[in-house]
Amino acid sequence: VQLQASGGGLVQAGDSLRLSCAASGRTFSRYFMGWFRRAPGKEREFVAGISQRGDTTIYADSVKGRFTISRDNAKSTLYLQMNSLKPADTAVYYCAADLMVYGPGNYAHWGRGTQVTVSS
Repeated sequence: VQLQASGGGLVQAGDSLRLSCAASGRTFSRYFMGWFRRAPGKEREFVAGISQRGDTTIYADSVKGRFTISRDNAKSTLYLQMNSLKPADTAVYYCAADLMVYGPGNYAHWGRGTQVTVSS
C-alpha cells in the first residue's frame, strides 16, 4: 500500500486542521492505520491509531480529547481531525499502515509527511 498525507499548514493556536491520507490499492480496509509526528529535534511519536473497520481507536495522551482519527474505507482514506491546536503540536505528520500492528509500534508502510505549524 502506498500512502500520501496532505492537509497540513500554518495555523494559529486554537485553530483546527484536518489531515488526510490517501492510500493506493483496494486493500486499504485490511490495514490498521496510524498517525505519527516528528517535531523539530525530537523523535517520532505515535499520535493516534485506528482498527481496520474504524470501530476502535487509540490516542496519545497529549492529543486525547482534541484529535480524532477516522477512516473511510470506501475512499481508501484516513483522516486526522485536529482541534484546539497548540504550538506543541507543530511537527511533520505521517500516516502509516500495517496488517498486524495497532496503536504504537513499527508500521510497515509509511507515507510522506505533511507539515503542521501552529503559531502562538
